[in-house]
Amino acid sequence: MYKDYIEKQLDRYLPQEDTRLNQAMRYSTLQGGKRIRPYLMELAYKVVGGTGDISAYMCAIEFIHTYSLIHDDLPAMDNDDLRRGVPTSHIKFDEPTAILAGDALLTLAFQIMLEDCVNADDIAKTKAMHLLSEGALQMVQGQMLDVTNEGKEIDIQLLDTIHLNKTGALIKATIKAGAVLGYASDMELFALETYGIYLGKVFQIIDDILDVTSTTQILGKNVGSDIKNNKITYLSFYSLEECYKIANELTNKALNSLDKIQTDTTLLRKIAQDLVIRKN
Repeated sequence: MYKDYIEKQLDRYLPQEDTRLNQAMRYSTLQGGKRIRPYLMELAYKVVGGTGDISAYMCAIEFIHTYSLIHDDLPAMDNDDLRRGVPTSHIKFDEPTAILAGDALLTLAFQIMLEDCVNADDIAKTKAMHLLSEGALQMVQGQMLDVTNEGKEIDIQLLDTIHLNKTGALIKATIKAGAVLGYASDMELFALETYGIYLGKVFQIIDDILDVTSTTQILGKNVGSDIKNNKITYLSFYSLEECYKIANELTNKALNSLDKIQTDTTLLRKIAQDLVIRKN
């Protein structure tokens, strides 16, 4: 039911006119996906007492995420031809169209948030938009570190920095923005931000694991891309068993951070527990 709601909202905010650019934007956005970022935002919002409509921000984070995937898959980046079980944007259309579709999705994300901010005149919404912009910028900085260190010998500290920016920053910003939109207390905001930091790291460690243990059919994208692109991952430093142990330890820390919140955090806990055992 939740994913159905998100799909409808994404379709509503995406441009409807049948142009090549719009086709590419809709193609990459509506081809499925876990939709975990908008879900995390909504859960953080509700757990601190939020009750209104934040669909603009939930869709914005998915547009930002989709833009990053389109650009990640480009020949100049990871050069992948499969995403979410279908051809990547530059394969389905062409490279210039894919680049512009990513550009348009990023711009659309901030357009719909800004329109909502102006109409609502709510400082919390302005703060949330700022948080998401910070998260997006950190993501790009992490991607830059990632591509410039391909094939190089790096230590675990630099790998953690790459992960915390490339993957973790947007997840943390998503959760924190949801909390801000719901007018969270300082304690709630700190607890949810901490939860988001641990969750983002677990997400990337499991991504590293699945890239070598899963299959293209299950994952919906080509496996072995880290090896193909000479990327250093957690499996470059630890065994598979050690990676799972670290991921479980971080998951427990994420769960413990939620103890400071007095309301029902069952669904946030379930996401953390599911992430560490996910198969795609």
